[in-house]
Amino acid sequence: MIYLFLADGFEEMEAIVPLDVLRRAGLQVTTVGVTGKTVRGSHDITVTADTTDVKLTTELDMIVLPGGTRGVENLRRSGLVQHAIEFAAHRKIKIAAICAAPTLLAERGLLEGVEATCFPDLSDRMHGAVYTGADVCVSGNFITAKSAGHSKAFGLKLVEVLQDAQSAEETARSLDQNG
Repeated sequence: MIYLFLADGFEEMEAIVPLDVLRRAGLQVTTVGVTGKTVRGSHDITVTADTTDVKLTTELDMIVLPGGTRGVENLRRSGLVQHAIEFAAHRKIKIAAICAAPTLLAERGLLEGVEATCFPDLSDRMHGAVYTGADVCVSGNFITAKSAGHSKAFGLKLVEVLQDAQSAEETARSLDQNG
């Protein structure tokens, strides 16, 4: 099970592209509306989340946190998201974050000594992390990515981490062939 959290102001590409890639790879992803079942992205695209609540169990494989300045602020204010981050971190469950969202992890001290990336203008907020500036970075249980332009690569890296490199390659080929 994968939970992808959506909050008003989320960056649409950073949520929808990885969601699409993960589902094309056959992975079960549930979108969680943090600010309600209907969530409005940073570019006024409205999405209906699958649920507004989660059941955190050890069957959880990953949580995904998309960026977007206002979206990340809303994720930061959400007790549900903060609890999910803490739950996953303490159980070594994978946490994926893109653009501004890795700063949520750094603020909690979770990236101390961990290689990570984020939107370059926010690199000074990656307290304790070993900031790489890479497009996508995997370090331990954390997968981070730079920006919206790297959403597809981020999604494919999530497939690789959760399944394997061959599955990611097959998914990438199917995207190129089927559009």
